[in-house]
Amino acid sequence: MENEATAALIVIPKLEKLSDAAEEGREGEGIELKSLRLCLKFLCVEDQSKLWTSCLSWSVFFLLTVVNPIVSHFLLLCADCDQEHQRPYDSVVQLSLSLCAIISFLCLSYWSRKYGFRKFLFLDKLDDESPRIRRGYQQELKRSMGLLCTFVLPCFAVESAYRIWWYVTGAFEIPYVENMYLSDTIICILQLASWVYRISIFILVCILYRLICHLQILRLEEFADFFQTESEVGSILKEHLRIRRNLRIISHRFRRFILSSLLLVTASQLMSLFVTTRSSTTNNIYEAGELTLCSINLVIGLFICLRSATKITHRAQAITSLAAKWHVCATINSSYDPNIADGDTPTSHQVSDPSCGQVHPINIGWVLDEDGDDKEEDDDDENSNISNMVPIFAHTISFQKRQALVTYLENNKAGMTVFGFMMDRTWLHTIFGVELALLLWLLNKTIGNL
Repeated sequence: MENEATAALIVIPKLEKLSDAAEEGREGEGIELKSLRLCLKFLCVEDQSKLWTSCLSWSVFFLLTVVNPIVSHFLLLCADCDQEHQRPYDSVVQLSLSLCAIISFLCLSYWSRKYGFRKFLFLDKLDDESPRIRRGYQQELKRSMGLLCTFVLPCFAVESAYRIWWYVTGAFEIPYVENMYLSDTIICILQLASWVYRISIFILVCILYRLICHLQILRLEEFADFFQTESEVGSILKEHLRIRRNLRIISHRFRRFILSSLLLVTASQLMSLFVTTRSSTTNNIYEAGELTLCSINLVIGLFICLRSATKITHRAQAITSLAAKWHVCATINSSYDPNIADGDTPTSHQVSDPSCGQVHPINIGWVLDEDGDDKEEDDDDENSNISNMVPIFAHTISFQKRQALVTYLENNKAGMTVFGFMMDRTWLHTIFGVELALLLWLLNKTIGNL
């Protein structure tokens, strides 16, 4: 009895420590989710389940995305201003930003009403994941809010400096209502609010897409560990089906946003080139600086989405290469097993026999290039590359099961898609090459003429 009581006293503090650690993890996750909700509240898209919050969200959106750009464009045409204060490309800038913001807001509103952001970000099922995935996803959630500030704040600072300079140096040329200083101040604040709102909401959707893709990358990295442990083919197949289902869900949710953003950004770049290459235009940083800043932001947002989709597709398809290496190593190892007759296939019953050994170490040094000088790392992979992970031990699954698993993976490749089109590296290189060429051409016609 005394021993049982002593053991109970020892176990209780351990359980308390475990519960405290779990609560701390949930609190940390709550803090990062709170920062995301604060950002969504700032953009007025956090909660649209109630009537008054929905009306407020749509009112702010309509004011900053539609009304403000139209009024400021026609009110501040400034046709009589000097060359530095004319805005010949303002219509292209306002139209591009507003259309991207409209698509982003409609998508966020739809996701908020149908799923809720906790379910949308797969946070409701995060408790079923391993501690490694929870920690990695929590760190990425924290990093995502930092990325949003990294992309938006510097551009907002440049836009603010340009707007303040424009109003200060052209105060007597710019049209105003009654009081010049008060009118210019109010209009300038509204223009900056409209600009940061439209850019932030577009970049936010792109970063949310990147965040969800990172969760699937963490799952794929953990899935690769199945080939290094005593796992059955059924459990490997079940986990792969779960990952494919999640990728299909994400692709279905974001397909309209990805395709619409691609078309709009490309159309915006082509329109910008069309208006800047006319013979009657004289491009300089004062006239075309805002157009250049707008194009840079839109291309960055699109590149975030394309890179995230391509990265997860590359990781998902690398599983096939890993399974093939695992199959080859296990087959080679079994052929040298003295306890198995020639021509026989080792089964789980044979290998579970202590005389045969449960797990067979494999010497696979000849499979890889171990020359450290010639080894190159992929700059696109922030974490360890799944394709470079080779199983340390061979599973004791029969040859037929291993072959069936490899055949299944070869014919059922997972990855991100857009209406059935796989978003792989070839897809990324083609689109990014086109967008980068258009952007560099625009920069040459504007900033290059300084």
